Amino acid sequence: MITDPEILKKLIQQGSLLPKEEMLEIARKKGSLYIGIPKETSFQERRVALVPEAVSLLVANGHRVKIESKSGEGSNFSDTEYSEAGAEICYDTKEIFQCDIIFKVAPPSEEEVELMPGNQTLISALQLSIQPKVILQKLMQKKVTAIAWDYIRDEEGVFPVVRTMGEIAGTTSILVAGELLSTFNEGKGIMLGGIAGVTPTEVVVIGAGTVGEYAIRSAIGLGASVKVFDSSLSRLRRLQNNIGTRIYTSVLNPKVLAKALKRADVVIGAIRAPLGRTPCVVTEEMIESMKTGSVVVDVSIDQGGCFETSKVTNHIAPTFVKHGVIHYCVPNIASRVSRTASFALSNIFSPILLDMGDQGGCRDLIKNDHGFRSGVYIYKGTLTSEVLGKVFDLKYKDIELLLLAM
Repeated sequence: MITDPEILKKLIQQGSLLPKEEMLEIARKKGSLYIGIPKETSFQERRVALVPEAVSLLVANGHRVKIESKSGEGSNFSDTEYSEAGAEICYDTKEIFQCDIIFKVAPPSEEEVELMPGNQTLISALQLSIQPKVILQKLMQKKVTAIAWDYIRDEEGVFPVVRTMGEIAGTTSILVAGELLSTFNEGKGIMLGGIAGVTPTEVVVIGAGTVGEYAIRSAIGLGASVKVFDSSLSRLRRLQNNIGTRIYTSVLNPKVLAKALKRADVVIGAIRAPLGRTPCVVTEEMIESMKTGSVVVDVSIDQGGCFETSKVTNHIAPTFVKHGVIHYCVPNIASRVSRTASFALSNIFSPILLDMGDQGGCRDLIKNDHGFRSGVYIYKGTLTSEVLGKVFDLKYKDIELLLLAM
């Protein structure tokens, strides 16, 4: 025991007797993910599943990422950017599909499924309206665990991908309408919005969901006069609260809607159906009564469209004119702003993939995270989606029961 006060003083000054922080061992990661990102082959799909910044984060956390050469070209990301982020650039598509986790934007084609050896995890969109039965059967035969990223829920029960893509589609729809109103796009030559002394542009938005809300925010921000229609009074009330300002709202009454369309310069169709086709709420007669040079943007076209005159167009030839009204009916509006959309997807999936690695892999995340489990439609070759089972007359099992049995 030290009793000399001078020695004690010196030791205190040196910090030897000061309380020390407890040094705990940092737990090692339970699993290293092996992720493959193929180049999108779907028509006019320009988004990429992960941006270089997200790849860098995953690689820094001990995960391995392979990306097919030129996968990021559509979103203006070069192979060099991915290489510098730590990704392995691959020139053979078959090699990408050997990875444990295949992460892509569009649903896989039959040729892509053929390249998969099996017992893997596939994360991509699931388009119920065009999902072929043969692809489902092949995924099941190969014992693949397939997850639809548009059905994954967050901690609040919201579909984050659907909401984010809805925000992009809603905002972009107003920007598209503004372009189509200009003289150089054979429009009326009016500005979308309003300035002092000039009557503001009249915008009608059909649907008070996420797409409708962000279309309204953009239109109001530009100074347009906005009218909103929806079948749900609660959605209209929620919209009023979210917007923070009083706007014209109405339930979907055909006569009231027809009257609003006669005066409208822009109409945004933003109705979503939980399953199946969207209801067609605007008849051809209503379109005929609209002003010549008016613009219709049908964001609902991927579910059939809510205008009777709508027909699917693409980014190369995005418009057609019917009854003097310009129609824009491109299904994948988010690909128009593919770089922004890719960043949005990466912001959602980077934490999910990191969590997957921390928990030891996809199986453990499915077991422990109910929101992530909501996106599973095939689990190790067993169909778990009731909707797909009934539509294609395939046997399915509840994923909760499958997990209990393991």
